[in-house]
Parts: sequence; structure tokens; C-alpha cells
Amino acid sequence: MAKSPVKWACLILTSYLFFNIVLSADTQLGKKTYIVQMDKSAMPSSFTNHLEWYSSKVRSVLIQPEQQGEAGEEDRIIYSYQTAIHGVAARLSEEEAERLEEEDGVVAIFPETKYHLHTTRSPTFLGLEPEDINSVWSQKLSDHDVIVGVLDTGIWPESGSFNDAGMTPVPAHWKGQCETGRGFEKHHCNRKIVGARVFYRGYETAAGKINEQTEYKSPRDQDGHGSHTAATVAGSLVRGANLEGYAYGMARGMAPGARIAVYKVCWTGGCFSSDILSAVDRAVADGVNILSISLGGGVSSYYRDSVSIATFGAMEMGIFVSSSAGNGGPEPASLTNVSPWITTVGASTMDRDFPATVKMGNGRTLSGVSLYKGRRMLSINKQYPVVYMGSNSSSPDPGSLCLEGTLDRRHVAGKIVICDRGISPRVQKGQVVKDAGGVGMVLANTAANGEELVADCHLHPAVAVGETEGKALKHYVITSPNPTANLAFLGTRLGIRPSPVVAAFSSRGPNFLTLEILKPDVVAPGVNILAAWTGDAGPSGLSTDQRRVKFNLLSGTSMSCPHVSGVAALLKARHPEWSPAAIKSALMTTAYVHDNTHNPLRDASAASPSNPYDHGSGHINPIKALEPGLVYDIEAQDYFEFLCTQKLTPAQLKVFSNRSCAHSLASPGDLNYPAISAVFPEKSSITTLTLHRTATNVGPPVSNYHAMLSPFKGASLQVEPKTLHFTRKYQKLSYKITFSTVSRQTEPEFGSLVWKDGVHMVRSPIVITWLPPI
Repeated sequence: MAKSPVKWACLILTSYLFFNIVLSADTQLGKKTYIVQMDKSAMPSSFTNHLEWYSSKVRSVLIQPEQQGEAGEEDRIIYSYQTAIHGVAARLSEEEAERLEEEDGVVAIFPETKYHLHTTRSPTFLGLEPEDINSVWSQKLSDHDVIVGVLDTGIWPESGSFNDAGMTPVPAHWKGQCETGRGFEKHHCNRKIVGARVFYRGYETAAGKINEQTEYKSPRDQDGHGSHTAATVAGSLVRGANLEGYAYGMARGMAPGARIAVYKVCWTGGCFSSDILSAVDRAVADGVNILSISLGGGVSSYYRDSVSIATFGAMEMGIFVSSSAGNGGPEPASLTNVSPWITTVGASTMDRDFPATVKMGNGRTLSGVSLYKGRRMLSINKQYPVVYMGSNSSSPDPGSLCLEGTLDRRHVAGKIVICDRGISPRVQKGQVVKDAGGVGMVLANTAANGEELVADCHLHPAVAVGETEGKALKHYVITSPNPTANLAFLGTRLGIRPSPVVAAFSSRGPNFLTLEILKPDVVAPGVNILAAWTGDAGPSGLSTDQRRVKFNLLSGTSMSCPHVSGVAALLKARHPEWSPAAIKSALMTTAYVHDNTHNPLRDASAASPSNPYDHGSGHINPIKALEPGLVYDIEAQDYFEFLCTQKLTPAQLKVFSNRSCAHSLASPGDLNYPAISAVFPEKSSITTLTLHRTATNVGPPVSNYHAMLSPFKGASLQVEPKTLHFTRKYQKLSYKITFSTVSRQTEPEFGSLVWKDGVHMVRSPIVITWLPPI
């Protein structure tokens, strides 16, 4: 059920306060890391280079000369930024930072922020068939020069997904390097992995020195997350890929001919903004075409979001940026990475599942999922006692959550234990059951997860079930004198209906920074995705897991983001002249909003239809995105004009660019965005709004498009003109949509505008919001 705008506002404020964690590092010296953004053009002629000038500025605000044994001012600077953003990251006291902020040439100062990772079948599901010689993607894309920069935990270069057999030499425009360190040598880079860099100065300043005995201070991936995302973007073909027999088949990335540039910015203790900024800055200078960033750090104002600022600089250089929406769903307004120049990606399911069952002693069988393939299997001819340590089915407690140290061996030994989902990692609950002597686990969803099922590679026999099935099992256990059950694991099943479904964990809109910019932009496969894995960790990620696998199945918007990054690489290869906004538009306007049962996309958290706050423009359709017919293009100045509508001061605008506001947009809703969001203000006297769009013809030179609008209850809509007559390729034609209130609604209304020419359907979702009267 939709929440009121007031409730959404409260939720977004809570989200901001909870997630936007500003870290205090170097506390013993009263110093922390600040990102100091400078106006590059303001450097006095007396300095020979910008770093010299930046150092001088830092030196000028030091409270007192450094004491013996302390670092000098040169060591106060941990990074300099020169491409996507200009300035330095420096260790400063609060007073020094305040003094520096007053200096001429200093645009802004941001405290260090911590970010978090948002954590096969999908190419086939998306229509990318490698064996089909007639496929539109098979036209020698292996020799294209698109390079995708992946900001993550590094890479496991020995994986077959990073084999460079048959690839052409590294493009001449590439300027990146292959940095070495423990476990990573020059030869680990090749024609697939064209570059690898590490960024840890911000992390070490905030969290202390990296333990090089337990963590690779090199591009090598100990965690697995980075290898998985990189392989999803551009992994080479690997036949017979599987996870302990599950999901057997050919693994490949979305753009197997693309190159991968690795930027390791995430470590055991998280990912820090100064490191991320340096990676973006370096990637732009190195020559990447696409940036794939599967991490986020909450929501803050555009001018206070350092990653938003850096990616604005990347966009100015023609680089497409894809980022994960976050795993805060199904709560509304839980999105991260909401800047309009970023393509924000939510997660959905595919038509593949890993069924498992719970057969109860009363004869009823419950459906669930599991990736268990261990040595310990329950006897198929035996029923085992079942126990639930919770007091009821709706109020989880430490016992029902199976947290460490909460299960009494006397009560669970030899039994199947029901554990409620939440608080601790799902796989860890099974380990707690195993340590307490339980023979198996049923992981039951609570209301927060609804009927969404995420399969895990458990260390102990375990089946995950939805909220409804979980309640049925708990009721049986609580009301029966001798409850019993058995678990069965049924392997891999394809052709699941309905699919895709929007994942419950996928973060939702609205985008409360700017309601007129609909987010997320699209959804893509992000549940149970098979891709490359590290050789340094088990598939469960638990330290007790001694298994080693070449591929792993993971879920999260971290997995959906690289799907879009890879498809964007394919589009860039086919249309090298397209801007980042044109690629984004092609992905959005060709996305679909109906599943394989021809019904509207459903929301896994509620088993009801999803809406554009859940799925954005819809589920990506790579084949249609290849030839979208029309695109909504946006230049860097247009994005800046959007910022000019956000009530930012001249100083706040300057963090993005030295551009000037031409005030060409009457409202933020006039940004030439592929999605349309009309927001009626609190004043009930305002009953009419008009928004403008300009479409660029990228299809046949002579094309005639006709507008189709879905009906709305609260407003009447009119498009002028109703037809667009194009006479040449790349011609631009404008239109306007007028919204007239018929009856102010208390909830947003959703619909669409479709331009049709008999071949193409260029679809824009429409959201109409009436803000509550003051």
C-alpha cells in the first residue's frame, strides 16, 4: 500500500540520519579526513602546479607546526583529485577544516563518509544468446574497445570468466595501469583485465592499517563481491559453470567482449568516500567508458554527496555511470544514488529457481528454496522433530532469530529448528543451529520480507520459506503435541512463472531529494545470480566455510547494477556516438512492465502489482534498447540547469562546475528525463502544470510517432502536438504535456505516455503527486 507524502518524508529523514554516517578518524590526534574541493581555475600564477597550490592552502591553516614524530603537511594530504573532481583529501582537525573552508579558491569541504556494498541464467533471460549466429549482438562485438571500470572489492584473475583468449590488443586510448601487491602481479592483467588499481589511504586513515596477513593490499579479491560484479558485466564464456551442481550451464557477462578495469575501493571495514572519489577520478583519466558502482552510502543533498559530484564530472566526460539502488526495500524512500545523471538500478528475479520442500508430519508440504548440497542429508523416509523457539509467529525474539548463543542444545539437538529471518545473516543462522546440535533449519520470512525467497548455499540442511508458509509451519508446531517434518532439495528449475518479480529487498522510491526525478530508473536481474567467485572464501562467506567454488550465486542490487553496466557497454559498442543520457534513455523507454504471464510486474514483498516507485521505467530489454527509435538526450549543461532549480546557492552550485545558470528550466520536472513526474504543490489553487520534453530520432530518417496516454483519476492530460513527424535521423522535436487537476488525490497516481510509429514503442512512466495542502 502506498504511503502518504508526509510518511515518506519522515522515512527519508530517518534513512538520512541512519545511513549517512560521517566518520571520525585519527581521534587520538583530533583529526579526520576531509575532502577539500578546489576551484582549479583560481590557482595563482605563482604556483607551478595544482598540487603545490593545494598543499600551500593546507599548510596555511595548520593550527601549530607539527610536533616531532607527527606527519608533516605533505602527509596530511592523502589524495589529490585532478580529473572528475579537483582538490585533495586531507587529514585535518575540525578547526583547521573550518579555517580552510574560508580560504579563497576552496569550493567546499566534505567530511569522510562510509559506503557499503549492496549485496548464468541472466544473459539468456535477457535475450542475449551467445550461440545464436543471427543474434543482433553477434556481429564481432568481441573486438570493440569499450572499457568498464568496476569499483568494488577487487578481482580473482584466475577465474575462467577473465580469460582473454581471442581478444584483440588493449585499445590504444587506454592509459590505466596494473598495480601489483600481495597475490597480484603484472601478468594477472591481460586483454580482459586491462587495469587494476587499489585505493586504501582513506580507509587506513579512518580504520587503521590493513592487516596484510589476513587481507590482500592489492587488486586481488578476497571478498568475492568484486569478482562477481566484474564477471556479470563482462565475463568471458565459461561452459559448465555451476555452484555445487546448482544453476549448471554457460556463465557469461552481459558484454563478454568488453574490457574490465578494476578499482578496489572496498575493504573488510567498508568503502570510504575519499578512496571512491580517487578511483572515479583515476578511472576517468585512465579512459573508461562505463563506470559500474555497486555501493551506496545513504542520501544527502546533491552538493553534499561527494560521489554525486564526482560522477557529474565523469558524465561531463561522456562516461555512463550505473549504480545500485540499495537493499533497503520494501520501505519507501529507501533509495541511494539518486542523482539524475546516474542510472539507478533496482533488483528483480529471473525465471530460474532452486526449489526445496518442507514436508510436515500432518501431510502438508510447504514450498521453499535452498542451495544446500552438503554431506549431511536427512533421511527421506524419516520425520524429524521440529522446534520453534519463538513465543508466537509475529514477534521475533533472539531465540526465534537463532542469533549466536541463543539456542539451548537440550532443546534443539536432533531436531529441525525454525528460525525467523532478520538481524543476522541467513546462512549464519544455519551454523548456529548446527553448533547447537540441530539436524536442519527452516528459515521463515517475516512481514518485512513477505513471500520473497532468496536461495543460499547453506552449510547445514536448510530451506527458506515465505511468510505465509512460515506461519503455517509455526502454527502446526505450536499446536501439535509431537510436530515433525522433513526437508527435501530438488535442484534447479527453469521456466518459473511469474517472472520477473521486483525483489522485496530492492530499495524503493520516491526520490525525496527531488520528487520530479523518478527513481529507480530500471530494474534488472538481481536475485540468485551465478557469476565468478574468489578462491579465498567459501560460498556462504562465513569464516567457518572451508568449501571453495569457482562460481557463486548472490542476490542484491549489487548484482543488478552490473547487468545494466554490461548492457550499456553493448549499446556503447553499437552506438559509440551516443551520450550517457541517450544510452540511459534507450534502456528506460524500452523497458517492459509485464511478466511472462502477461500480467503487470509484481512486488515480491506484497505479492501485488508493483509501481514505478518499485520498478522505475520497468525491466531492461537489451534487444529493444539496441534500436529504441527515439531517445531523450541530456547534455551536461542541462543537468546543471536542473541543479539550478534545486535552490542551491552559487557556492553550492560551484561544487559541480563553473558553469552559469541560464534558467532554461521552469521547474525540475522540465529536465528532459525519460520518466515523467508531475508534482502539484501544496497550494490547492494551482490546478494546472505543463512539462516539456524533446525527443531525438535515432531510428529511420522518416518516422511518424503518435502519442498514447493512459487515463488518470485525479487529472486530465493533454499532449501537444499529438504526433511527431521526423524527416531525418538525429532530428529533435519537442512536445509538452499539460496536467489539469480533476480531483486532488491523497496518493500518487501512476500511468504512462507511449509514442508509437508502428515499429517502436517509446514508453515513459508518468507519476502525478499532489502534495498535502499547507
